[in-house]
Amino acid sequence: METQSRSLQSGPMLQRIFLVEDDPRLASLIREYLTINGYEVLVIPRGDVAAKKIPPENPDLVILDLMLPGQDGLSVCREIRRDYRGPVLILTAREEDMDEVAGLELGADDYVKKPVIPRVLLARIRALLRRTGPPSMPVKEALSALLFGGLRVDMESRSVWFNGTPVDLSTVEFSLLAFLANHAGEVLSREKILAELRGIAYDGMDRSVDMYISRLRKKLGDDGTRPSRIKTVWGEGYLFVKDAW
Repeated sequence: METQSRSLQSGPMLQRIFLVEDDPRLASLIREYLTINGYEVLVIPRGDVAAKKIPPENPDLVILDLMLPGQDGLSVCREIRRDYRGPVLILTAREEDMDEVAGLELGADDYVKKPVIPRVLLARIRALLRRTGPPSMPVKEALSALLFGGLRVDMESRSVWFNGTPVDLSTVEFSLLAFLANHAGEVLSREKILAELRGIAYDGMDRSVDMYISRLRKKLGDDGTRPSRIKTVWGEGYLFVKDAW
């Protein structure tokens, strides 16, 4: 059975979050905290139900546990990414980094480890939802579209075309590409990229930036072993090459 969220009277256009979590105590805690902070939350305790419900209802954001009855979180993430383009945030209780890496490769935008700290979860949610709006950048750089050879990054429609073909990017992937393209020719450190994407400091251990870059390279036809378009500058960061498109 699905658990409906409490309705708020604070406004008619609350952002909707689908929380896919089978632990009723944790689900209740998260739902209450997010509801207090102005979101509409629907709890779905089964993975197979979530996989069917998320694409047609198109919530603003999905919080997805990995260990679920009916269908595990990674396969849910893979399945919904065929049609759902909103942010997906994974909850994981496992210690292995492979869970996080696999989730990012399958299309998740971020992850939070259990035990969940509500204010950290809220900060990650807000950062992801900000990515659905126009990328933050200086006004003088806020062009409607960025063009590099065969690459077109359209800021207004948040769409990307490469050599005349649309490129299917997640929310965070688009924001990362827009950030790199707006700083073309400049080496951007992992710290700076992570601060832009999440608004938090890089701790030297977080591998998500590398995974996002890897996914972008794959989707944009850049050689992962010898990249020429989004280069790795060892010890410094990443470089978007202006003339390589």
